[in-house]
Amino acid sequence: MKILFDFLPIIVFFVVYKMTNDIIIATAVLIPATILQVGYTWWKHKQIEKMHIVSLALVVLLGGATVLMGDGDFIKWKPTIVNGLFALAFLGSQFIGNKNLIQRMMGDKISLPFKVWRTLNLAWVGFFIVSGLTNLYVAFNFSEEIWVDFKLFGLLGMTLVFIVLQGIYLSAHMQNKD
Repeated sequence: MKILFDFLPIIVFFVVYKMTNDIIIATAVLIPATILQVGYTWWKHKQIEKMHIVSLALVVLLGGATVLMGDGDFIKWKPTIVNGLFALAFLGSQFIGNKNLIQRMMGDKISLPFKVWRTLNLAWVGFFIVSGLTNLYVAFNFSEEIWVDFKLFGLLGMTLVFIVLQGIYLSAHMQNKD
C-alpha cells in the first residue's frame, strides 16, 4: 500500500497526461497532488521522508517552471536530478560514518561482510546514475508521450529489475538476524 501511495502523484500525472495529452496540464495537477501527498503524510505520521521532501521541492520548482514557462523540458529533468542526488548521497555515505546508506537502511535486518555492503551501496550509486542518464536519453530523444510512459513504466521497471538482481546477489551473502 505504501508503494502505491508513494507513486500516487506520478500516477495522477500519467492519467491526466493520457486524458489531455498536455504535459503542462499534467504538471499543473502534479504539483498540488504532491503537496497533498506530503501534507497527508505529515498529518498522519508527523514526519516526512527525505525522499518526499526532495521530490516535493523539485516538483514545485521544476513543475512550476514548466507551468509558468509553458515548457515541458523542465519537468523532464526531475527524475534525473532526483537520481543524481541519491547517487551523490549513496556515494558520499561511503566516506561518512562507519556504515554506508544501504547498510544503515538494511543493517538491522541482515548481516553482511563490509565488502558486500560496499558493493551493494556502489551498485545503487550505479543504478541511480544509469536511471538518471536513461531518463535524459528518453526525454530528449523520443516523443513526449514515450517519455511519459517511460517515466511511469520504464523507471519503475528498471527499479524492479534492479531490486530482483540485488536480491539474487544478497541471497548468496545474507545471514538473517534474529
